[in-house]
Amino acid sequence: MNIPESKLPRLVIVGGGFAGVNLVKSLKNKPVQVVLIDKRNYHTFQPLLYQVSSSGLEPDSIAYPLRKIIKSSQNIFFRLAEVQTIDAEAHTIQTSIGNLSFDYLVLATGTKTNYFGNKDVETYSMPMKTVPQALNIRSLILQNLEKATIAKTVEERHAFLNFVIVGGGPTGVELAGAIAELKNNIVPKDYHDLNAHDMQIHLLEGGDRLLPPMSKHASKKAAEFLNKLGVTIHCNTFVKNYNGKKVETNTDLELESETLIWAAGVTGNPVKGLASDALFEKLNRYRVNGYNQVENYPHIFALGDIAYMETEAYPKGHPQVAQPAIQQGQLFAKNIIKLIGNKPMKKFKYNDKGSMATIGRNKAVVDLGSLKFSGFSAWFVWMFIHLMALVGFRNRVVVFFNWTYNYINFDKAARLIIRPFNKLNK
Repeated sequence: MNIPESKLPRLVIVGGGFAGVNLVKSLKNKPVQVVLIDKRNYHTFQPLLYQVSSSGLEPDSIAYPLRKIIKSSQNIFFRLAEVQTIDAEAHTIQTSIGNLSFDYLVLATGTKTNYFGNKDVETYSMPMKTVPQALNIRSLILQNLEKATIAKTVEERHAFLNFVIVGGGPTGVELAGAIAELKNNIVPKDYHDLNAHDMQIHLLEGGDRLLPPMSKHASKKAAEFLNKLGVTIHCNTFVKNYNGKKVETNTDLELESETLIWAAGVTGNPVKGLASDALFEKLNRYRVNGYNQVENYPHIFALGDIAYMETEAYPKGHPQVAQPAIQQGQLFAKNIIKLIGNKPMKKFKYNDKGSMATIGRNKAVVDLGSLKFSGFSAWFVWMFIHLMALVGFRNRVVVFFNWTYNYINFDKAARLIIRPFNKLNK
């Protein structure tokens, strides 16, 4: 890999997500050689992927070059590669560009879409975990609107205008609200030859309410906001099959749709090579102790979504959201220096800063401990926190400008079909 030899211990980090990026930033010019490996050369701000999917933002607004993060760090190197296996005994990883030895290894590989074993759904539905996938959704939505204008039958037109989103968590709720705003504000202006009322948005949730991780107040308000926007909500409903044309559910509900977006869950994205008992198989997450050490591997650590840490406060592990990953990355930067210096490390304790979801213009829900609120104030808090959490000053300026423009003009400026999308070539 052409990494220079060094007298400093080598820490290899696999994954440039929230955990990996915060760890790297905190180890700038520290007494450790750091090698960051990722199969993409940029960090993705995943909480705003839905805005790329719904034409609200361009992808470069929420992506940031990993090399730009480390440009002034003499001790940190980046390699564009995919890690294939780990040889724990030899302290080596095998990657798509060669092998690399390590003294310490951090696995911060995050999650991937969970289809719960349904191959047809995996084949024909649209996931939204990466920038390319978000762009695919954007293209498909716009292509289907174009196809609806030339549909030969009413049934065909309705299938192109039927948008089904599976999963009533924050991602599904936010995406449903964004597509509803596209329907209400853009379609009547851009598509004079379509009846905007024919465009239907269905949100399917397997549980008995939206936003299961959040409070009942947040669930109720989110449902109210979505209903006002024209979204049809189906609780206690899960998808049994989808063949690219028809959605079959566990109830009598069947939907003819050319667009099914899958936001129903995630599973861990582990790397091959470690013993099976290092994984909590049900979730595909590495079992770690309070210092993020993988079980039975004192020199290998897991951070963020891929780490399963049971604590008294979180007996089922920490939520797979950005904050635990950020906090673990920041703490581990201190702990690795302590470990190298033979000093005791500090156990991780999660500081829950609350949960939030936006449903659209002036509509959001926020849970901050016992404080629960919704509407414009929640929407403003959501915008501010997400804006400040973006990596890079330029990205913050661009996103702020886009949000301001969209708010004043009721517009989504990024509705471009840059690369036509075909579901069969996914």
